[in-house]
Amino acid sequence: MTFNSLIFAAFLPIVFCLYWFVFGRNLRWQNAFVVAASYVFYGWWNWKFLILIAITSFCSWGSGLLIYNCKDDRRKARWISAANIILNLGILGLFKYYDFFAQSFADLFLGGKTDGILLNLILPVGISFYTFQALSYSIDVYRGKIEPTKDIVQFFAYVSFFPQLVAGPIERSTNLLPQFGRERVFDYSQAVDGLRQMLWGYFKKIVIADWCGIYVDKVFGDIPGQSGAKLIAAGILFAFQIYADFSGYTDIAIGTAKLFGIKLMRNFATPYFSRDIAEFWRRWHISLTTWFRDYLYIPMGGSRCSKPRVALNTMVIFLVSGFWHGANWTFIAWGAFHALLFLPLILTGNNRKYKEIVAPGRILPSFKEFWQILLTFSLVTIGWVIFRADSLSQAWSFFVGVCHWNSIGEISVFFKDDFLIRAVWIAIMLFVEWIDRGEEHGLSMRGVRHRAIRYAIYFAVILVTILYFDDGSPKFIYFQF
Repeated sequence: MTFNSLIFAAFLPIVFCLYWFVFGRNLRWQNAFVVAASYVFYGWWNWKFLILIAITSFCSWGSGLLIYNCKDDRRKARWISAANIILNLGILGLFKYYDFFAQSFADLFLGGKTDGILLNLILPVGISFYTFQALSYSIDVYRGKIEPTKDIVQFFAYVSFFPQLVAGPIERSTNLLPQFGRERVFDYSQAVDGLRQMLWGYFKKIVIADWCGIYVDKVFGDIPGQSGAKLIAAGILFAFQIYADFSGYTDIAIGTAKLFGIKLMRNFATPYFSRDIAEFWRRWHISLTTWFRDYLYIPMGGSRCSKPRVALNTMVIFLVSGFWHGANWTFIAWGAFHALLFLPLILTGNNRKYKEIVAPGRILPSFKEFWQILLTFSLVTIGWVIFRADSLSQAWSFFVGVCHWNSIGEISVFFKDDFLIRAVWIAIMLFVEWIDRGEEHGLSMRGVRHRAIRYAIYFAVILVTILYFDDGSPKFIYFQF
């Protein structure tokens, strides 16, 4: 079941009504209903996947209790924590990476022959997200940051909460788990804001991402046959496609959670208004970036080491982050590319230079800020080409094609309807998010005092989204990770 389907349009109001009006009087029953609804939502793709998420949930819950009971014996607690980490990463590795390593081994030593060594397993949707969320719990218990819950229903709700189950945000036990441990009261203003955020997410997904994807898929499907200008256009459109797709999912997830009285962490903070790569990574996929920072980068020594070690730690983090996205050399190359961009900033101590939003209190950025934003976006877009390519050779063909312009007339590509109309919608999205760049989402409406204007904007966004809606539209890009 996906957010952009008619099935979900029927599923959500039913779950909402049962959650508040039938099970709302008893916290344990309410949590049990959350688990049941989440398992229906997740099992809609393939009910067999439920076995994996149940194993991950049960083992992480049980390991938390065992670790806590052994808190006076750190060696034993460490072994229990390690066993849970190995088990969960082993499941993730089997389904997501086994065939990649087997294929690489065959290419190196068997002449490419893979007879009998590939498993061809179907990748369970969202396995990378819920695995990391479950792992953060047992690690936090081991570190003493949180006491384990004895309520297995509460924990299963924490791991499987359907709005963010498939593509995040990757929640922390210190934030989400306690919310399932206390009574929740319906908050009208919070629910209304949730609906606004959902609407903005649907606009970005349906009007921006899906429509940009049509152009991008066509160009990437025949790179040798495209002009340099078309390749550049496709690269730019993919940058906005992946942002609108992923942040659109996040807006829908966070907005849906608000309907149920749950507050999820922010996962995007207008990353394309960043002034350097370090700021971009503080604003893009925040839940994953901070997960790697807290559970890998800092334990490795972080920035408190010698310069060579800091460089190594940074490179490892970005390579792992790339590999987290999928079993393909393109993702690893994408991570390495960003590491090379990030290293000069962290080695010179400039990686924390921009912590606040750009141009606070001003309508427009300064000339310097504008060029910083444009340069950062250009570098990020180059990385997205590597990310989008099916192989490193295809990415290379893309860049080679960009460098071979046949004539100055190619620039007319940017003025044709199939690009220009998409550019107009992208400009509208950027304008709205620029105005609300200090808010949680684009339709916060905090600066619009007149109700008539607000409702006119809602109506316009709803109308455009309906006009572009297609029940057979593509799944969210990050479902494959």
